[in-house]
Amino acid sequence: MCGRFTITLEPGEFQAELDLGDLPSDFVPRYNVAPTQNVAVSRDNASHKVEWMRWGLVPSWAKDPTIGVRMINARAETLLEKPSFRQAFQKRRCLILADGFYEWQKFTGKQPSIPHYFKLKEKKAFFFAGLWDQWQSAEGEKLTTCTIITGEPNDLVRPVHDRMPVIFDRKSAWAWLDPTAQGPALQSMLKPYPASEMDCYPVSTLVNQAAIETPQLIQRL
Repeated sequence: MCGRFTITLEPGEFQAELDLGDLPSDFVPRYNVAPTQNVAVSRDNASHKVEWMRWGLVPSWAKDPTIGVRMINARAETLLEKPSFRQAFQKRRCLILADGFYEWQKFTGKQPSIPHYFKLKEKKAFFFAGLWDQWQSAEGEKLTTCTIITGEPNDLVRPVHDRMPVIFDRKSAWAWLDPTAQGPALQSMLKPYPASEMDCYPVSTLVNQAAIETPQLIQRL
């Protein structure tokens, strides 16, 4: 799964590296993005505009928006099988900005899990493959939410965790938003990012606390 990530680069760096359009005026670097918080998302294949969406997908047909807490990730292998994701996979795909993510290595016995930070080499920006949806309350209040697609891990992630987010770089990202793309072509994009182009190292357990936001979280132990 992917339960925490970072967007530590400055807005201009994200725009330059990922060919983005306008970013929200209140965009600031983040070191510990957690579920139910706002994340920076692009769903426009023409303007590449970036907007805020809440992390944790709430399908339009849901009775209660709290379902989003359980839907922060969507498994690549079953997107067409799950009612929560099937329509979004076909019609509501998005790209979620990031420059790193955390995974926890678990052990048997009483040894605590060790968080690891994963990033692209040279600290490059990237996108997570995502899906979005819009829910509306009985009072007419609208809520736009998203989920991160996960798949099989590459050789770098596998020793730490059995899943990893699907990652796109600038060259591969915008095809994900192509409105003419169909199932087989889309499924072929959901593959592990090359391990040789990534870096990983253990970090402080301070990241376990979602309220903590500091550059110390991504320092190598």
